[in-house]
Amino acid sequence: MSHVFNYDKVVIGSSLKALLFAFQNRLPVVFSEPMRPFRFDYLNPDLDLSCLKLENVENFFQTFGEILTFGLPKEELWERLLFFLSLDGKVPFSNLCKSMRLNANTIICSNEYAKIAEINFQTCYFFGDHNCSGMKEKRVVNPTHICYDWIAFNRGGKHDVDYIKLEDNFVNEVWFYPSDRIDGATPVKDACVVSKIKKEDILDFDFSETMARFKLISEMETRGMKGVFNGLGPTGKPKYYKFRTTHITRTKRRDQEPAWEEHGAIKVPKLKEHDLLKDLPSSCVDYDRFLRYL
Repeated sequence: MSHVFNYDKVVIGSSLKALLFAFQNRLPVVFSEPMRPFRFDYLNPDLDLSCLKLENVENFFQTFGEILTFGLPKEELWERLLFFLSLDGKVPFSNLCKSMRLNANTIICSNEYAKIAEINFQTCYFFGDHNCSGMKEKRVVNPTHICYDWIAFNRGGKHDVDYIKLEDNFVNEVWFYPSDRIDGATPVKDACVVSKIKKEDILDFDFSETMARFKLISEMETRGMKGVFNGLGPTGKPKYYKFRTTHITRTKRRDQEPAWEEHGAIKVPKLKEHDLLKDLPSSCVDYDRFLRYL
């Protein structure tokens, strides 16, 4: 037997922007899968998050010739917002809903087997959901995708570099991080290569996972990075082993948020994340009964 919920206003989506909007307006939020921010997306270090009892700790990244400063990972803010919305009873299905269908003023939620609930609403704020049908997307010709290639270093992963920024769209950024494959604190780093690739090029070998791995090594060697020391040559010149890498996985997402068409009671807010973040302090007052215990 499915449940029926009646809300005046409801939010569909689980991006950081969707959670900020739901948090500030104290609205219920429904989603089919959590859309966590990218692991290496950071907030501005000047942003004050004390209203959420979060310390915007500065993170320092060594690159060539300078040290870059970022704030708290966006993922931590995302988790804190979802936590408070859950405490406030504004995440009615948690992770139980696996697909949704919009039908006039009703959201039909289902799991893998059957319908689990219906939501009747007067206004729905739609921020996007991969498994929601019933919304029309404005067509974009050959959209750009952000591809994340996760690459393991089997040799040559010990170095001081944390970040490389390039001018090309293919292999545009490289984030080095302590390997998740090795338990405990480890000096061995793996890499996440970020590329911007047109949809029509994603299956092209020149933009494949293999080429991303080859280009990563080439860019590292061009910048003077070397593998493990391998003794001295006949002339006394130091020798180094080549980097040895393995591709772990590739994930991707749209570079730009899809442009959805509004209709009836479905609204698509035209809001910027930066503006929502500025309004956080005034919104936290409504959650004082939770915040005072932190």
